[in-house]
Amino acid sequence: MIPVSDVQVAAGAGDRWRTNATLFERAQRVMPGGVSSPVRAFSSVGGTPYFVESAKGSRIRDVEGNEYIDYVQSYGALVLGHAHPAVVEAVASAAAAGTTYGAPTEREVLLAEAICDRVPGCEQVRLTSSGTEAAMSAIRLARASTGRSRLVKFAGCYHGHSDALLAASGSGAATLGLPGSMGVTEGAVGDTLVVAYNRVPNLTEEVACVIVEPVAANMGLVSPEPGFLAGLRAACDEVGALLVFDEVITGFRLGQGSCASLIGTQPDLWCFGKVIGGGLPIGAFGGPREIMRMIAPTGGVYQAGTLSGNPVATAAGLTVLSTLDETSYAQLSQTAALLARGILDVAQAAGVKVQVPVFGSLLGIAFTDRPVRDFEGARRAAEGSAYTRFFHAMLRRGVALAPSPFEVLFPSLAHGAEDIGRTIDAAREAFAEVREGVS
Repeated sequence: MIPVSDVQVAAGAGDRWRTNATLFERAQRVMPGGVSSPVRAFSSVGGTPYFVESAKGSRIRDVEGNEYIDYVQSYGALVLGHAHPAVVEAVASAAAAGTTYGAPTEREVLLAEAICDRVPGCEQVRLTSSGTEAAMSAIRLARASTGRSRLVKFAGCYHGHSDALLAASGSGAATLGLPGSMGVTEGAVGDTLVVAYNRVPNLTEEVACVIVEPVAANMGLVSPEPGFLAGLRAACDEVGALLVFDEVITGFRLGQGSCASLIGTQPDLWCFGKVIGGGLPIGAFGGPREIMRMIAPTGGVYQAGTLSGNPVATAAGLTVLSTLDETSYAQLSQTAALLARGILDVAQAAGVKVQVPVFGSLLGIAFTDRPVRDFEGARRAAEGSAYTRFFHAMLRRGVALAPSPFEVLFPSLAHGAEDIGRTIDAAREAFAEVREGVS
């Protein structure tokens, strides 16, 4: 056991202590599970997590000097890739003028305008510090707007870790095998109704809102089936409930605004995050002015945050949004399609049954012989050790995927032809190990 004070992290003799294993050991002494977010602990796939020292473009480098082609990209927050020069410059310039003020800034106005300009029907937004805050606040607003308490969500859709939304979540909670969370009381989820994704539920007039990932990306990648989202819109209209799109992942990743424009179904409220912060902590929720005016200080729905509208995060977000155009999204989609096709081809050649769904710039890998359409299908596909073997086989070959079968791959604009080729070559060998049961 090495006292922290005795471990040097600078260059020199202390470098021998800077390994993934020793850092993980140190981390576990002072952080629950050794991590700041559960999935990072590799609990689902086993082994020791790598500790990132630096990143550039499509690549990350750990403290031992190993380099990986990175398809995590901070779980979708990065579209331009790591440490894009324009973002780095914007962040440095903003930070030099102060990192937080607890007062309004011009850039938060500009970012709010950029979001509203790109999302038809979203007339006002409130900036937050995370997607969790955005979803939690949107639910509170929907309940206030309708005067109702019941919330409908879909099994496998993850909307952050607020109590009412943790019931039957995907992503991290599913990775840990938790149906919700200890410490969440029956009262906290008593008004939450969980239903199956891709099925339009029967709603009653007790329902305040239905919240959904329009493209589910927390149980692997599950696309909405034809008529599903339109059916939700009609069902909400019939009983006077609000429809909330959680686009923390899909917003500004699949196109220049909301994927509502791609799908053709309009929600009442939106939740955003990830891309709009350019890699820094941020979130936002928004909708029509008549609903948003209920937020304090103009209305009685309280929501606040000391770091909301952070000047460094807004600088990064504005830089990213100003860089992205239709050509960017076409390139992202093409990269995802080429990668998915190549992975599927080498899996089939190896005799391994997989699904590699694609939606725009998102793709998933599910070890099953049938398409996944809901959380039950995702859980069945995640059974066994196939993903674990595949994950580690790819990691040994320099390709970093998310350490969970319930996450997706996030190609960025920095991923080029060489990255795709190396990834497919690695997958060819990794599927062979999966077929042979190599661990």
